[in-house]
Amino acid sequence: MSTGDTSGAPIRVLLADDEAMVRAGVRAILGSGGETEVVAEAGDGREAVELARAHRPDVALLDIRMPRLDGLAAAEEIVRTVPGTAVAMLTTFSEGPYVTRALGGGVTGFLLKSGDPYELIAGVRAVAAGAAFLSPKVARYVIDEGLGGGRLTREARARARVTALSPREREVLGLVGAGLSNPEIAARLHLVEGTVKAYVSAVLDRLGVRNRVQAAIVAYEAGLVEQ
Repeated sequence: MSTGDTSGAPIRVLLADDEAMVRAGVRAILGSGGETEVVAEAGDGREAVELARAHRPDVALLDIRMPRLDGLAAAEEIVRTVPGTAVAMLTTFSEGPYVTRALGGGVTGFLLKSGDPYELIAGVRAVAAGAAFLSPKVARYVIDEGLGGGRLTREARARARVTALSPREREVLGLVGAGLSNPEIAARLHLVEGTVKAYVSAVLDRLGVRNRVQAAIVAYEAGLVEQ
């Protein structure tokens, strides 16, 4: 199960994209950081699900548009059947329907192929550690366009929601929104990791959200994340 790289072992990644050249480029970027190892590659969504079940990687990095089974459906299947594997989408498409469906299906990362290589490495590291990671462009799109309603209304609603949190819980929520994992939050706030985990669980429960990505969106909208 993905718990972060606490032992020095590389993060094991399943890479799925129907274009071999794209896979080669992503594999080279991930390999350059020395923290990740691509343990399997798939050319379609169905193969990605099968390889995820076989290899149990820390992270499944999936393109959205693939033959046989698209990346969104493959992500939902992996989330359902391989719970120890975190799922992130890697795509050129940032339209709202793709983003919102992916987030609703349990995906915890959304990265753009056109993003900075460091962003790709940081995103894989974050989701492997149990944190949420949205490409800055995706995060801004979700906040400005992707969730419906006026922006000011969403900001006001988010601020109202976080008033139910204690000052420490709001602090933890802001760090979740910044993409920090539980160990990183613990180090930042000088707390033990178990305490942070309890805070995160309480925050998700009080906000009524399913996962850290949805909590991160609330944090952005409420102005708890430094821009």
